[in-house]
Amino acid sequence: DTACKNRPLDLVFIVDSSRSVRPEEFEKVKVFLSEMIDTLDVGERTTRVAVMNYASTVKVEFPLRTYFDKASLKEAVSRIEPLSAGTMTGLALQTAMDEVFTEEMGTRPATFNIPKVVIVVTDGRPQDQVQDVAASARTAGIEIYAVGVDRADMQSLRIMASEPLDEHVFYVETYGVIEKLTSKFRETFCAVNLCALGTHSCQQVCVSNGASYLYDCYEGYTLNPDKRTCSAVDMCAPGRHECDQICVSSNGSYVCDCYEGYNLNPDKKTCSAMDMCAPGRHDCAQVCLRSDGSYSCGCYEGYTLNTDKKTCS
Repeated sequence: DTACKNRPLDLVFIVDSSRSVRPEEFEKVKVFLSEMIDTLDVGERTTRVAVMNYASTVKVEFPLRTYFDKASLKEAVSRIEPLSAGTMTGLALQTAMDEVFTEEMGTRPATFNIPKVVIVVTDGRPQDQVQDVAASARTAGIEIYAVGVDRADMQSLRIMASEPLDEHVFYVETYGVIEKLTSKFRETFCAVNLCALGTHSCQQVCVSNGASYLYDCYEGYTLNPDKRTCSAVDMCAPGRHECDQICVSSNGSYVCDCYEGYNLNPDKKTCSAMDMCAPGRHDCAQVCLRSDGSYSCGCYEGYTLNTDKKTCS
């Protein structure tokens, strides 16, 4: 889909691997993570991905700074093992804030305006305090999506997630169908490239700008006051060209030329005076006198120049 490009994110998956998540179900979670990675525009300058694994303890499987290609991310996901025991969701969120969403661990500075996003996947009820921790995370600018599976406590998911809840809380009946959420998240994280849709009104160049677009012009053209159409720049205006003598505008560009009596040098910019007294260039009857790209006629001793300034008597 050329019109859809994943916007850059600092994205952290927090997955529940407590005792209630059976081994084969945890494998389904890993498939979901891999399929999600496939939908992302992964890279050091685009979307960075981290994965955290939690139960009664929390393990940062890899932070945002570790992998910048899909193959490496998916290989790392395939090696994740469940932790078992409890469901300390609040601790996991706090760990994300303290240990993952830091510049040292690969989160980009606030000045980059890269969204910080968490996707929590759980099938149970948190066994610790989630409300205050989630509120702190949201206040810190972290957008939280909560995915509940099977026995997940929906009230806890709603307490955890960002507003609007209908866009941030998801539920699936079993881990066997969790990959169905992949397309939903793809739509959520998709930045539509309006330039690729071909519905823009730019005369020359369309520049995608998130959910909008900007107008631009080809080299040698300038954007008109209507901010849509372009006009050729007068490349022969003072200071715009490098011509030694004459500048000739040419469809948004220019070519150099020379005054009469001068030739354009191989650099196509500077000019040199022609030898106007070379054979065939002048019409003097006797003597040709060079004069700064031109010439005048003269006569031998004992002759005088006629009124036509060419012949002698």
